[in-house]
Amino acid sequence: MKTAGKASTSLDEALAAIRRGSEEILVEAELVERLKEGRPLRVKAGFDPTAPDLHIGHTVLLNKLRQLQDLGHEVSFLVGDFTAMIGDPTGKSATRPALTRDAIAANARTYTDQVFKILDRGRTEVVFNSAWMERMGAADMVRLAACQTVARMLERDDFGKRYRANQPIAIHEFLYPLVQGYDSFALESDLELGGTDQKFNLLMGREVQKHYGQRPQCILTMPLLEGLDGLNKMSKSLGNTVAITDAPNDMFGKLMSISDALMWRYLELLSFEPAERIRRWRDEVGAGRNPRDIKVELAKEIVARFHSRAAADAALAEFEARFRRGESPQDMPAIELLAPSAGLPIAQMLKQGGLTASTSDALRLIGQGAVKIDGERISDRGLVIDAGRTLVVQVGKRRFARITLT
Repeated sequence: MKTAGKASTSLDEALAAIRRGSEEILVEAELVERLKEGRPLRVKAGFDPTAPDLHIGHTVLLNKLRQLQDLGHEVSFLVGDFTAMIGDPTGKSATRPALTRDAIAANARTYTDQVFKILDRGRTEVVFNSAWMERMGAADMVRLAACQTVARMLERDDFGKRYRANQPIAIHEFLYPLVQGYDSFALESDLELGGTDQKFNLLMGREVQKHYGQRPQCILTMPLLEGLDGLNKMSKSLGNTVAITDAPNDMFGKLMSISDALMWRYLELLSFEPAERIRRWRDEVGAGRNPRDIKVELAKEIVARFHSRAAADAALAEFEARFRRGESPQDMPAIELLAPSAGLPIAQMLKQGGLTASTSDALRLIGQGAVKIDGERISDRGLVIDAGRTLVVQVGKRRFARITLT
């Protein structure tokens, strides 16, 4: 059995490519059935233009869309200009403020410019959900709302938590998953992609399609990429991002600043290197190879992807020259940590800041004299840092962060 678009790709090969780096396929048997039909699938992914820049966390999903395009499927890049006016409450403990139309339009223009750094422009349909939602009348919206119950909405984790904590939930927030589901009906989606935090909304697409008599879509969830701090989801509001528009030197330096443990996560979710090569690198590092060598390969790959191979080579040369001069990088990650009233122990600070894998690792490195704060070597493993300070922290020769304790 061959997939649509590429005669050389078997069904098993296509499934293996789709599974790589994915979190969950719902329902995989249904997806196999559609692939066997031999037609291009209608693949949908939605992005609300809530911020003007895409970062490499977004590209985990975008890379999978490009992979599906290369397998011969049709991709709809949906700009949620209508849903952005509601505000996606996913993962939020309070009602998210809605954006103005002007802000949405400006962000949407930037999104569509940036997305074609990854997607094939000629094989991508860019659609805006205002095209059908603004034509929907009040009666139509009531009929859409009638397809789900309040009890079903409260099954969503963030709604349920807020309800149990007696925190307000605005009625319009219940509309967000319903509208996202209606988008799937409007586009006759076969397959929708989203982050693991979007699972409820993605499943709602299946429910809405069934409600309107349409064959329900399959779902492919993608993992959420941790930010440079190694703790939180990559998010511009947390300042832990690598933007795809970052200058080559900035992008390279940020990627070199991640912890050795986080490096493997980035390789798994961002790299196009064959899985076998990444497994070999793991074995080599386990046998004593410096993980910095692998991090260089990752940084060069990502910079080349969004700039050029020449830019990646130049960024590496600049990075190495900077450290030969003993300079701390200007583009080091800025990390904000919450300190208790009694202060934050240094080992906890290093771990929470993503500079070490654990507190025991931090204590070992302090004992080895490998930790500096503002250029001064630290030997006191019991040091406690007070809130209100911003520090340039260095671990080893090349791992830096600017940490603010609040």
